[in-house]
Amino acid sequence: MSTLKGHPKGLYLIFATSTAERFSYYGMRAIFILFLTQALMFDKDLATSVYGSYTGLVYLTPLIGGYIADKYWGIRLSIRWGAVMMAIGQFLLFLSASMLDKEQFSHGFMYSGLVLLILGNGCFKPTVASLVGQLYEPGDKRIDSAYTIFYMGVNVGAFIAPLVCGYFGETGNPEDFKWGFLIAALVIILTIVIFETQKNKYLIGPNGMQLGITPDAKKETREELVTSPAPLTSIHKLRNAFLLTLLTLVLGSLFYKWMDGDWVSVGIFTACIVFPVAILLDGSLTKIERDRIFVIYIIAFFVIFFWAAYEQAGASLTLFAAEQTDRVILGWEMPASWIQSFNPFFVVILAYIMPTFWGFLSKRKMEPSSPSKQAIGLLLLSLGYLFICFGVKDVQPGVKVSLMWLTGLYFIHTMGEIALSPIGLSMVNKLTPVRFASLMMGLWYLSTATANKFAGLLGGFYPEAGKTKILLGFRIETMSDFFLIFVIMSGIASLILFLLSKKLQKMMHGVE
Repeated sequence: MSTLKGHPKGLYLIFATSTAERFSYYGMRAIFILFLTQALMFDKDLATSVYGSYTGLVYLTPLIGGYIADKYWGIRLSIRWGAVMMAIGQFLLFLSASMLDKEQFSHGFMYSGLVLLILGNGCFKPTVASLVGQLYEPGDKRIDSAYTIFYMGVNVGAFIAPLVCGYFGETGNPEDFKWGFLIAALVIILTIVIFETQKNKYLIGPNGMQLGITPDAKKETREELVTSPAPLTSIHKLRNAFLLTLLTLVLGSLFYKWMDGDWVSVGIFTACIVFPVAILLDGSLTKIERDRIFVIYIIAFFVIFFWAAYEQAGASLTLFAAEQTDRVILGWEMPASWIQSFNPFFVVILAYIMPTFWGFLSKRKMEPSSPSKQAIGLLLLSLGYLFICFGVKDVQPGVKVSLMWLTGLYFIHTMGEIALSPIGLSMVNKLTPVRFASLMMGLWYLSTATANKFAGLLGGFYPEAGKTKILLGFRIETMSDFFLIFVIMSGIASLILFLLSKKLQKMMHGVE
């Protein structure tokens, strides 16, 4: 518990709020792919596509929500209305699962619920994450551990959610999925109550002022305004608008052709290039700020490969748990959705250990740089999939393997996640100019949006009897073939990022 000492009390409020909100998200996610395949009777290709589109858009809208928070609403309003939209979205999923005999209404409520969850998450996610850093003075050494504690709160909710929502929702009766969604709705309402009743008491900055009321873009210090370049002229603004429009049209056309008209994929993949370019065209950026933002962009690119492999947890790995994993323990069969609790359980444990480990290395001047930690995370992800490759080698579809293999995969992946994700959030906070705080956090999540949609596309190669699936000329016939995709992809990304880490560290200009 020592890692929780010496932090502002506002961190505990953010911890509690994030725990409740993530319970809602991960509770729904734990049963969603099963709801699509077992209740709505979607085939696996369509189900993984819908899942990938949903989780991809969930991480795309924080870019828009971050912009609105920075420019207009401020953090507190964004968190409130984000939570309200998510509560309504979960309730619409409850209605969808309550009307399985009326397909048109059931599908309509399902898609409407997803839209509200996507929009609500966009307002909530980047703002609550950027709020953590604002509790501390710039350069405060506690920020890394603060984001690790914040991340632990996220995973406390993620650990409990599949157990509760899976217990009430995944009963073998398709109509019972509604109870999982209803519980998720009630918990997000709890989030609203916690935040609204405690925000004025605990969300206080190091200068004693209330946080999250004034949009960040209106809080520039005099020093920042003096050192920033002159604002862009009207001609430069028109030029930038023309370039961005042209880039959007060109990329949109290319992705439309490559993605066979999948507009969600087109939107996500186009946005992941256009929005970062738009930030770099901002005339207020200094050279040092540009260099630091470039570091965020480069690492975010490699993080795409991490999350594309990692997010198989909610899709292909859940299907693998349901169909090819022996979940019987002492005569009792564990629900497949419960296995999604393994990862957050390991996160909560390792969140205590990893800061101590980094501190141990730091005292001996051996701590890796932030880019190197991201590379380590990718390497561990690759090793996790390599581990399960041995477990499923020569195993045919339908044959069940020991639960040990999925457990080992999730443990290794969790070590990689702790090395990559909270350190990445902290890095974005430290490298980003204050006026772009929530927007850049949204851009960081944009890489996760791209990864989630990519994950859905890769999940479509999950082996199925009677179907031939080919990726880049290679036939995917067994689970070993499928998992090998992620071994190679994340392993190559890790190697390249290791080679770039020293250059990226220089571009951070002294920020560690």
